[in-house]
Amino acid sequence: MIANFDADRALQLARNTLQTEADAVAALSARLTHEFARAVELVLHCSGRVVVSGIGKSGHIGRKVAATLASTGTPAFFVHPAEASHGDLGMVTRDDVLVAFSNSGETGELLAIVPIVKRIGARLISVTGNPASTLAKLADVHLDAGVEKEACPLNLAPTASTTAALALGDALAVAVLDARGFGEEDFARSHPGGALGRKLLTHVRDVMRSGNAVPEVRESTPLAQALMEITRKGMAMTAVVDADGRAIGVFTDGDLRRLLETPRDWKTVPIGDVMHRNPRSIGPDRLAVEAVQLMEANRINQLLVVDEGGRLVGALHIHDLTRAKVI
Repeated sequence: MIANFDADRALQLARNTLQTEADAVAALSARLTHEFARAVELVLHCSGRVVVSGIGKSGHIGRKVAATLASTGTPAFFVHPAEASHGDLGMVTRDDVLVAFSNSGETGELLAIVPIVKRIGARLISVTGNPASTLAKLADVHLDAGVEKEACPLNLAPTASTTAALALGDALAVAVLDARGFGEEDFARSHPGGALGRKLLTHVRDVMRSGNAVPEVRESTPLAQALMEITRKGMAMTAVVDADGRAIGVFTDGDLRRLLETPRDWKTVPIGDVMHRNPRSIGPDRLAVEAVQLMEANRINQLLVVDEGGRLVGALHIHDLTRAKVI
């Protein structure tokens, strides 16, 4: 049976929920002690893996925390406590650290495996809402994630308590990340399919145009022929190279428009007379994101790619970087 829907009441409950959960997270900060620093040290000095466990809603939180740890430089995985009692405990070694989530601290499935884990020699960090609970007392380090009340109007459904536990787990992961010196490039290696991964793992050679796709002419080439090269290659510019293939200049559509402002028959003028010398360039092994920065800093849409000897090996257009989702 569905009660009559009251839009105003729904909005008020939503606001109350958000405020209650925000207050619960804010209260954690005042309760943090050096126990938290000890938890960070345990994880940092773990020579094995961090094993995260919990059941019900706490299990969902544990899965997320394990994933966050793993993606930020700490080998971690989630083990369901009930499955652990039926064989999966074999994945835990004496070199591991178990992080156990339980709001009550009296979860039977967790308490059943904790003695075995401690007998193996693994260390235990408990995250509970009750510092006097059995799980808290058995732990090497206990993190207090207690809340004054749940956001649920019945004060029953895990809401504020799960938010607080998640925030505390994130705080642990962030503190460990910082202590490890985990940086953007490390993060990119864990997220090769993400936007940051593309920015930090994509090199110029991966996205540049090369071979016959690169517009290039010699310094003596008449402007009319150079324009045909620009049109054929579709980059709105052409590189100008010397006899050894070194990039010595560039001529763009913009340069052509500026030339046409002066009445003259430009068709037979050598491109070397009107090109920009010392063109902006980048090496093929540089990061693609560096090419973006160079383009933006110089307000240009094209960039030549040259090797260590200055020889032209490719070219980049801003659209190439857009298609590669570097920007």
